[in-house]
Amino acid sequence: RYWRDWSSDVCSSDLLLLLPELLVIQHVDREGPDRIADWACAKGITVQRIRPDQGEALPAVETQKPAVAVLMGGPMGVNERQQPGLDWLEQELAWLKQWLAQGRPALGICLGAQLLCVASGGSIEPLSAGDPAHPLKEVGFGPISWQKAAAEVPWLQGIPTHQLVLHWHGDRCRLSEHAELLASTLHCPEQAFQIGQHAVGLQFHVEASPINVERWIAADQAFIRSAGTSGERIKRDQKRFQSTLEREGNLLLDQLLNHLMAQA
Repeated sequence: RYWRDWSSDVCSSDLLLLLPELLVIQHVDREGPDRIADWACAKGITVQRIRPDQGEALPAVETQKPAVAVLMGGPMGVNERQQPGLDWLEQELAWLKQWLAQGRPALGICLGAQLLCVASGGSIEPLSAGDPAHPLKEVGFGPISWQKAAAEVPWLQGIPTHQLVLHWHGDRCRLSEHAELLASTLHCPEQAFQIGQHAVGLQFHVEASPINVERWIAADQAFIRSAGTSGERIKRDQKRFQSTLEREGNLLLDQLLNHLMAQA
C-alpha cells in the first residue's frame, strides 16, 4: 500500500522500513526531485525532502538510517557560500564532507554536483571558451558525450554514447584526483563524474519535468538571454525531443539510482 504527498514529494509504504530511503536536499522551490520522486514512488521507496535554505536541519550522519543523499540544483553557486544569507550552503558542504567520509552514497545534480566536486577536493570556476577566453553559459537542450562504456560503468548499460540532456549552468567543476570523469561536452569537459562507486555528480538535468522546466524559464529569463538563447526555443526543443528525453533520461535515472541504492 503506497501513497504519495505531491506537495512534499514524500512516498511511504507499510513495507518501506527495510529499504534505504532517498534523502532529497532541495535548495529552491522550482528545482525539486521530479522524475526522481516518480521513480521512488514506483519502487516503493521513501523520499524525505529537506530544505536547508529554509532553515531545516540536515540529519546527523552517524545516526541517519541507510539512505542515498540526492542534492538538487539551484541558482546559487558553491563559490557564493560565504555571501550573506547563504551560510546554510557552507553548512551543507560541511555535512556532505562527513557523508562522503562515511562512504555514504550520493547523487549531485547541477549545484549538487558542484557540492560533490568541492567536498571531494575539487573546485568550481566560471565556464569559458575561446581564445582569448570569454564567459560561456550552457542553457537549453544539447548532447553530452559519455567517456566511459558500460563495461567500465555498468549503470550506463543501454545509454547512448551521445545523450540529449538539459543544460542550465555557467560554471565548470575542476575535479580532484579522487573523482573520475564520465561525460563531457565540447565546451564543458566535466559534465558527469563519480567518486569511487558511491557518489555521482551530473552537471546536466535529466530529472526535470516539462512543467518545472517552464517554471525555470519563467523565473530565469535574464540568465537565459545571457546564454544567447530564449525561453521559446527551450520550449520548442522540449516538445520536439520529449519522447527521447523521457526514454533516455528515465533509463539513466533508473540504472543510476538502482546502483546507488545498492551502495546504501
